[in-house]
Amino acid sequence: MRRRTAIAVAASATMSLALAGCGVLNVSGNSSSASPTKGDDVTIGLLLPEKANTRYEDFDYPIIKEQVSSLTKKQGKVDYANADQDADKQAQQMQQMIDDKVDIILLDAVDSHAIATEVKKAKDAGIPVIAYDRLAEGPIDAYVSFDNELVGEVQGRSLLEALGSDADTSDKIVMMNGSPTDPNAKQFKAGALSELNGKVTIADSFDTKDWKPENAQANMTEAIDKIGKGNIAAVYSANDGMAGGIVKALENAGVTKLPPITGQDAELAAVQRIVTGEQYMSVYKSYPQEAEAAAQMAVAKVQGHDIQFDALTQDSVDSPTNKDIPAQLVTVTALTKKNIKSTVVADGIYKISDICTSEYKTDCDAIGLK
Repeated sequence: MRRRTAIAVAASATMSLALAGCGVLNVSGNSSSASPTKGDDVTIGLLLPEKANTRYEDFDYPIIKEQVSSLTKKQGKVDYANADQDADKQAQQMQQMIDDKVDIILLDAVDSHAIATEVKKAKDAGIPVIAYDRLAEGPIDAYVSFDNELVGEVQGRSLLEALGSDADTSDKIVMMNGSPTDPNAKQFKAGALSELNGKVTIADSFDTKDWKPENAQANMTEAIDKIGKGNIAAVYSANDGMAGGIVKALENAGVTKLPPITGQDAELAAVQRIVTGEQYMSVYKSYPQEAEAAAQMAVAKVQGHDIQFDALTQDSVDSPTNKDIPAQLVTVTALTKKNIKSTVVADGIYKISDICTSEYKTDCDAIGLK
Protein backbone atom coordinates (compact mmCIF):
# COMPACT_ATOMS: atom_id res chain seq x y z
CA MET A 1 0.00 0.00 0.00
CA ARG A 2 2.85 2.38 0.66
CA ARG A 3 6.26 3.09 -0.85
CA ARG A 4 8.60 5.68 0.58
CA THR A 5 10.54 7.68 -1.99
CA ALA A 6 14.04 9.02 -1.58
CA ILE A 7 12.71 12.51 -1.05
CA ALA A 8 12.14 13.13 2.64
CA VAL A 9 8.68 13.75 3.99
CA ALA A 10 9.92 16.89 5.65
CA ALA A 11 11.15 18.24 2.33
CA SER A 12 7.74 17.68 0.80
CA ALA A 13 6.05 19.47 3.68
CA THR A 14 8.52 22.35 3.42
CA MET A 15 7.84 22.65 -0.30
CA SER A 16 4.10 22.72 0.41
CA LEU A 17 4.42 25.58 2.86
CA ALA A 18 6.83 27.45 0.61
CA LEU A 19 4.43 27.25 -2.32
CA ALA A 20 1.58 28.55 -0.21
CA GLY A 21 3.70 31.31 1.30
CA CYS A 22 4.89 32.54 -2.09
CA GLY A 23 1.38 32.48 -3.49
CA VAL A 24 2.38 30.36 -6.49
CA LEU A 25 -0.84 28.40 -6.35
CA ASN A 26 -2.63 31.54 -7.49
CA VAL A 27 -0.40 32.30 -10.49
CA SER A 28 -2.27 33.81 -13.38
CA GLY A 29 -1.18 31.16 -15.85
CA ASN A 30 1.42 33.20 -17.75
CA SER A 31 4.00 30.51 -16.91
CA SER A 32 4.49 27.99 -19.69
CA SER A 33 4.00 25.26 -17.10
CA ALA A 34 0.54 26.40 -16.11
CA SER A 35 -2.56 26.21 -18.28
CA PRO A 36 -5.40 26.84 -15.85
CA THR A 37 -8.64 25.08 -16.64
CA LYS A 38 -10.54 26.97 -13.98
CA GLY A 39 -10.36 30.37 -12.31
CA ASP A 40 -10.84 31.13 -8.62
CA ASP A 41 -14.55 30.23 -8.65
CA VAL A 42 -13.82 26.58 -7.87
CA THR A 43 -16.12 24.15 -6.09
CA ILE A 44 -14.33 21.45 -4.13
CA GLY A 45 -16.33 18.49 -2.90
CA LEU A 46 -15.22 17.25 0.52
CA LEU A 47 -16.39 13.82 1.68
CA LEU A 48 -15.43 12.92 5.25
CA PRO A 49 -16.16 9.51 6.82
CA GLU A 50 -17.53 9.95 10.33
CA LYS A 51 -18.18 12.12 13.36
CA ALA A 52 -17.19 9.80 16.21
CA ASN A 53 -13.62 11.01 15.84
CA THR A 54 -13.83 14.72 16.63
CA ARG A 55 -10.99 15.71 14.30
CA TYR A 56 -13.12 15.74 11.14
CA GLU A 57 -15.68 18.29 12.28
CA ASP A 58 -13.33 20.27 14.50
CA PHE A 59 -10.23 20.47 12.30
CA ASP A 60 -10.27 18.92 8.82
CA TYR A 61 -13.39 20.56 7.40
CA PRO A 62 -12.90 24.09 8.78
CA ILE A 63 -9.19 24.14 7.88
CA ILE A 64 -9.82 22.97 4.31
CA LYS A 65 -12.65 25.47 3.93
CA GLU A 66 -10.48 28.34 5.16
CA GLN A 67 -7.52 27.33 3.01
CA VAL A 68 -9.61 27.04 -0.16
CA SER A 69 -11.04 30.49 0.51
CA SER A 70 -7.56 31.91 1.01
CA LEU A 71 -6.15 30.31 -2.16
CA THR A 72 -9.02 31.54 -4.32
CA LYS A 73 -9.40 35.12 -3.09
CA LYS A 74 -12.56 34.02 -1.25
CA GLN A 75 -14.23 32.95 -4.48
CA GLY A 76 -13.86 29.19 -4.05
CA LYS A 77 -16.23 27.10 -1.97
CA VAL A 78 -16.30 23.69 -0.32
CA ASP A 79 -19.30 21.39 -0.76
CA TYR A 80 -19.10 19.26 2.40
CA ALA A 81 -20.77 15.99 3.37
CA ASN A 82 -20.08 13.57 6.22
CA ALA A 83 -21.10 9.91 5.85
CA ASP A 84 -21.33 9.18 9.59
CA GLN A 85 -19.56 5.82 9.07
CA ASP A 86 -22.09 4.64 6.44
CA ALA A 87 -20.46 3.46 3.19
CA ASP A 88 -23.74 3.43 1.25
CA LYS A 89 -24.49 6.96 2.40
CA GLN A 90 -21.06 8.11 1.27
CA ALA A 91 -21.58 6.55 -2.16
CA GLN A 92 -24.83 8.52 -2.47
CA GLN A 93 -23.09 11.71 -1.34
CA MET A 94 -20.35 11.23 -3.92
CA GLN A 95 -22.87 10.53 -6.67
CA GLN A 96 -24.65 13.77 -5.74
CA MET A 97 -21.38 15.69 -6.07
CA ILE A 98 -20.81 14.11 -9.48
CA ASP A 99 -24.35 15.11 -10.50
CA ASP A 100 -23.71 18.63 -9.20
CA LYS A 101 -20.53 18.77 -11.32
CA VAL A 102 -18.14 19.89 -8.60
CA ASP A 103 -14.68 20.66 -9.95
CA ILE A 104 -12.76 18.15 -7.84
CA ILE A 105 -13.44 15.79 -4.92
CA LEU A 106 -11.43 15.26 -1.74
CA LEU A 107 -12.45 11.79 -0.55
CA ASP A 108 -11.85 10.29 2.90
CA ALA A 109 -13.43 6.88 2.34
CA VAL A 110 -15.56 4.97 4.83
CA ASP A 111 -14.84 1.80 2.85
CA SER A 112 -11.85 2.18 0.54
CA HIS A 113 -12.83 -0.80 -1.63
CA ALA A 114 -16.57 -0.18 -1.91
CA ILE A 115 -16.13 3.44 -3.03
CA ALA A 116 -14.03 2.46 -6.09
CA THR A 117 -17.11 2.39 -8.33
CA GLU A 118 -17.93 6.00 -7.52
CA VAL A 119 -14.29 7.02 -8.01
CA LYS A 120 -14.50 5.53 -11.53
CA LYS A 121 -17.77 7.40 -12.17
CA ALA A 122 -16.14 10.67 -11.15
CA LYS A 123 -13.17 9.97 -13.42
CA ASP A 124 -15.52 9.22 -16.33
CA ALA A 125 -17.30 12.53 -15.63
CA GLY A 126 -13.98 14.41 -15.79
CA ILE A 127 -13.87 15.11 -12.05
CA PRO A 128 -10.48 14.43 -10.41
CA VAL A 129 -10.48 12.64 -7.06
CA ILE A 130 -7.83 13.13 -4.38
CA ALA A 131 -7.83 10.49 -1.64
CA TYR A 132 -7.61 12.28 1.70
CA ASP A 133 -6.31 10.61 4.87
CA ARG A 134 -7.35 7.12 3.67
CA LEU A 135 -6.18 5.56 0.40
CA ALA A 136 -9.28 4.82 -1.66
CA GLU A 137 -9.24 2.29 -4.47
CA GLY A 138 -10.02 3.18 -8.08
CA PRO A 139 -8.41 5.75 -10.42
CA ILE A 140 -7.62 8.47 -7.90
CA ASP A 141 -5.38 11.33 -9.00
CA ALA A 142 -3.40 11.83 -5.78
CA TYR A 143 -3.24 10.98 -2.09
CA VAL A 144 -2.46 13.07 0.97
CA SER A 145 -2.18 11.50 4.39
CA PHE A 146 0.16 10.75 7.22
CA ASP A 147 2.85 8.11 7.04
CA ASN A 148 0.59 5.39 8.40
CA GLU A 149 3.12 2.62 8.93
CA LEU A 150 5.23 5.15 10.82
CA VAL A 151 2.21 5.81 13.06
CA GLY A 152 2.13 2.12 14.00
CA GLU A 153 5.90 2.03 14.46
CA VAL A 154 5.73 4.99 16.83
CA GLN A 155 2.94 3.33 18.80
CA GLY A 156 4.83 0.04 19.01
CA ARG A 157 8.08 1.67 20.08
CA SER A 158 6.23 3.71 22.69
CA LEU A 159 4.72 0.56 24.22
CA LEU A 160 8.15 -1.02 24.48
CA GLU A 161 9.54 2.14 26.07
CA ALA A 162 6.67 2.10 28.59
CA LEU A 163 7.42 -1.51 29.49
CA GLY A 164 11.07 -0.60 30.05
CA SER A 165 14.26 -2.59 29.83
CA ASP A 166 12.62 -5.66 31.38
CA ALA A 167 10.21 -6.11 28.45
CA ASP A 168 10.37 -9.63 27.01
CA THR A 169 8.26 -12.27 25.32
CA SER A 170 6.56 -13.13 28.61
CA ASP A 171 4.76 -9.77 28.47
CA LYS A 172 1.24 -10.24 27.09
CA ILE A 173 -0.09 -7.51 24.81
CA VAL A 174 -3.63 -6.98 23.55
CA MET A 175 -3.89 -5.38 20.10
CA MET A 176 -6.98 -3.28 19.38
CA ASN A 177 -6.67 -2.54 15.67
CA GLY A 178 -8.94 -0.33 13.61
CA SER A 179 -11.75 -1.11 11.22
CA PRO A 180 -11.08 -3.84 8.63
CA THR A 181 -12.65 -1.60 5.95
CA ASP A 182 -10.06 1.15 6.54
CA PRO A 183 -6.76 0.57 4.69
CA ASN A 184 -5.00 2.83 7.18
CA ALA A 185 -5.81 0.36 9.97
CA LYS A 186 -3.88 -2.36 8.16
CA GLN A 187 -0.87 -0.06 7.85
CA PHE A 188 -1.01 1.00 11.51
CA LYS A 189 -1.14 -2.67 12.48
CA ALA A 190 1.78 -3.62 10.21
CA GLY A 191 3.90 -0.79 11.58
CA ALA A 192 3.18 -1.75 15.18
CA LEU A 193 3.89 -5.42 14.59
CA SER A 194 7.22 -4.56 12.97
CA GLU A 195 8.25 -3.19 16.39
CA LEU A 196 6.48 -5.67 18.69
CA ASN A 197 7.01 -9.04 17.01
CA GLY A 198 9.62 -11.14 18.79
CA LYS A 199 9.81 -8.77 21.76
CA VAL A 200 6.44 -9.38 23.45
CA THR A 201 3.60 -11.87 23.12
CA ILE A 202 0.46 -10.78 21.28
CA ALA A 203 -2.02 -12.56 23.51
CA ASP A 204 -5.13 -11.35 21.68
CA SER A 205 -5.82 -9.17 18.66
CA PHE A 206 -9.02 -7.57 17.32
CA ASP A 207 -9.97 -5.72 14.14
CA THR A 208 -12.54 -3.35 15.60
CA LYS A 209 -15.70 -2.77 13.57
CA ASP A 210 -16.16 0.87 12.56
CA TRP A 211 -13.47 2.05 15.02
CA LYS A 212 -16.25 2.41 17.61
CA PRO A 213 -15.22 2.83 21.27
CA GLU A 214 -18.09 0.62 22.44
CA ASN A 215 -16.86 -2.18 20.15
CA ALA A 216 -13.34 -1.77 21.52
CA GLN A 217 -14.73 -1.92 25.05
CA ALA A 218 -16.54 -5.17 24.27
CA ASN A 219 -13.42 -6.63 22.65
CA MET A 220 -11.29 -5.63 25.64
CA THR A 221 -13.75 -7.22 28.06
CA GLU A 222 -13.44 -10.43 26.05
CA ALA A 223 -9.63 -10.21 26.20
CA ILE A 224 -9.66 -9.64 29.97
CA ASP A 225 -11.87 -12.71 30.46
CA LYS A 226 -9.54 -14.77 28.29
CA ILE A 227 -6.13 -13.57 29.52
CA GLY A 228 -6.87 -12.40 33.05
CA LYS A 229 -6.87 -8.79 34.18
CA GLY A 230 -3.56 -9.15 36.02
CA ASN A 231 -1.76 -10.69 33.04
CA ILE A 232 -2.07 -7.86 30.52
CA ALA A 233 1.18 -5.92 30.36
CA ALA A 234 0.07 -3.33 27.80
CA VAL A 235 -2.62 -2.54 25.24
CA TYR A 236 -2.00 -1.40 21.69
CA SER A 237 -4.94 0.82 20.71
CA ALA A 238 -4.88 2.15 17.17
CA ASN A 239 -6.69 5.38 18.10
CA ASP A 240 -7.85 7.49 21.02
CA GLY A 241 -11.55 6.76 20.77
CA MET A 242 -10.93 3.05 21.20
CA ALA A 243 -8.44 3.77 23.99
CA GLY A 244 -11.33 5.37 25.91
CA GLY A 245 -13.38 2.19 25.51
CA ILE A 246 -10.41 0.08 26.62
CA VAL A 247 -9.99 2.16 29.79
CA LYS A 248 -13.67 1.64 30.62
CA ALA A 249 -13.37 -2.12 30.16
CA LEU A 250 -10.31 -2.32 32.41
CA GLU A 251 -11.87 -0.15 35.10
CA ASN A 252 -15.13 -2.14 34.95
CA ALA A 253 -13.02 -5.27 35.52
CA GLY A 254 -11.59 -3.72 38.69
CA VAL A 255 -8.15 -2.83 37.36
CA THR A 256 -6.83 0.04 39.47
CA LYS A 257 -3.34 0.35 37.97
CA LEU A 258 -3.87 0.60 34.24
CA PRO A 259 -1.30 -0.89 31.87
CA PRO A 260 0.30 1.37 29.21
CA ILE A 261 -2.24 2.12 26.47
CA THR A 262 -1.48 3.75 23.13
CA GLY A 263 -3.68 5.96 20.98
CA GLN A 264 -3.77 8.22 17.96
CA ASP A 265 -5.30 11.57 16.98
CA ALA A 266 -4.53 13.58 20.13
CA GLU A 267 -8.20 14.00 21.00
CA LEU A 268 -8.80 16.30 23.96
CA ALA A 269 -10.12 13.48 26.17
CA ALA A 270 -7.03 11.43 25.32
CA VAL A 271 -4.67 14.29 26.14
CA GLN A 272 -6.41 14.56 29.51
CA ARG A 273 -6.05 10.79 30.04
CA ILE A 274 -2.33 11.17 29.28
CA VAL A 275 -2.14 13.92 31.90
CA THR A 276 -3.69 11.62 34.52
CA GLY A 277 -1.73 8.55 33.44
CA GLU A 278 -4.74 6.54 32.26
CA GLN A 279 -3.34 6.52 28.72
CA TYR A 280 0.39 6.34 28.05
CA MET A 281 0.58 8.12 24.69
CA SER A 282 -1.18 9.26 21.55
CA VAL A 283 0.13 9.97 18.07
CA TYR A 284 -0.11 13.64 17.23
CA LYS A 285 -0.73 14.30 13.56
CA SER A 286 -0.68 17.87 12.34
CA TYR A 287 -4.18 18.18 10.95
CA PRO A 288 -3.51 21.75 9.77
CA GLN A 289 -0.58 20.56 7.64
CA GLU A 290 -2.53 17.64 6.14
CA ALA A 291 -5.68 19.67 5.51
CA GLU A 292 -3.83 22.65 4.05
CA ALA A 293 -1.85 20.35 1.75
CA ALA A 294 -5.08 18.74 0.52
CA ALA A 295 -6.64 22.12 -0.22
CA GLN A 296 -3.50 23.28 -2.05
CA MET A 297 -3.40 20.10 -4.12
CA ALA A 298 -7.08 20.36 -5.02
CA VAL A 299 -6.87 24.00 -6.10
CA ALA A 300 -3.63 23.45 -8.05
CA LYS A 301 -5.09 20.39 -9.81
CA VAL A 302 -8.34 21.99 -10.87
CA GLN A 303 -6.61 25.18 -11.99
CA GLY A 304 -4.14 23.22 -14.10
CA HIS A 305 -0.97 24.26 -12.27
CA ASP A 306 0.92 21.05 -12.94
CA ILE A 307 4.32 22.07 -11.58
CA GLN A 308 2.81 23.26 -8.32
CA PHE A 309 0.73 20.08 -8.06
CA ASP A 310 3.79 17.89 -8.70
CA ALA A 311 5.78 19.80 -6.07
CA LEU A 312 3.11 18.94 -3.50
CA THR A 313 3.14 15.21 -4.39
CA GLN A 314 6.76 14.12 -4.29
CA ASP A 315 6.00 10.78 -2.61
CA SER A 316 4.21 7.87 -4.25
CA VAL A 317 2.03 4.99 -3.05
CA ASP A 318 0.33 1.90 -4.46
CA SER A 319 -3.27 0.90 -3.83
CA PRO A 320 -4.73 -2.55 -4.60
CA THR A 321 -5.97 -1.16 -7.94
CA ASN A 322 -3.44 1.50 -8.97
CA LYS A 323 0.33 1.97 -8.88
CA ASP A 324 2.56 5.02 -8.50
CA ILE A 325 -0.13 7.33 -7.14
CA PRO A 326 1.32 10.83 -6.51
CA ALA A 327 1.24 11.46 -2.77
CA GLN A 328 2.27 13.63 0.11
CA LEU A 329 2.95 11.75 3.37
CA VAL A 330 3.05 13.97 6.43
CA THR A 331 5.19 12.94 9.41
CA VAL A 332 3.89 12.30 12.94
CA THR A 333 4.96 12.73 16.60
CA ALA A 334 4.59 10.58 19.72
CA LEU A 335 2.58 12.62 22.24
CA THR A 336 3.32 11.92 25.92
CA LYS A 337 3.23 13.87 29.17
CA LYS A 338 6.61 15.35 28.28
CA ASN A 339 5.66 17.20 25.10
CA ILE A 340 2.01 18.26 25.36
CA LYS A 341 3.03 21.92 25.50
CA SER A 342 5.38 21.72 22.50
CA THR A 343 2.89 19.90 20.27
CA VAL A 344 -0.86 20.37 20.57
CA VAL A 345 -0.57 23.57 22.62
CA ALA A 346 2.18 25.14 20.51
CA ASP A 347 0.27 24.33 17.29
CA GLY A 348 -2.91 25.94 18.62
CA ILE A 349 -4.93 22.71 18.67
CA TYR A 350 -5.78 23.22 22.36
CA LYS A 351 -5.17 25.85 24.98
CA ILE A 352 -3.79 24.77 28.34
CA SER A 353 -7.09 25.95 29.80
CA ASP A 354 -8.90 23.44 27.54
CA ILE A 355 -6.81 20.59 28.90
CA CYS A 356 -6.29 21.65 32.49
CA THR A 357 -9.84 22.15 33.66
CA SER A 358 -10.53 21.97 37.40
CA GLU A 359 -10.74 18.17 37.29
CA TYR A 360 -7.24 17.91 35.84
CA LYS A 361 -5.49 20.89 37.44
CA THR A 362 -3.59 18.92 40.09
CA ASP A 363 -2.27 16.45 37.51
CA CYS A 364 -1.39 19.29 35.12
CA ASP A 365 0.53 21.06 37.85
CA ALA A 366 2.42 17.86 38.63
CA ILE A 367 3.81 17.67 35.07
CA GLY A 368 4.41 21.43 34.76
CA LEU A 369 1.53 22.02 32.35
CA LYS A 370 0.36 25.46 33.38
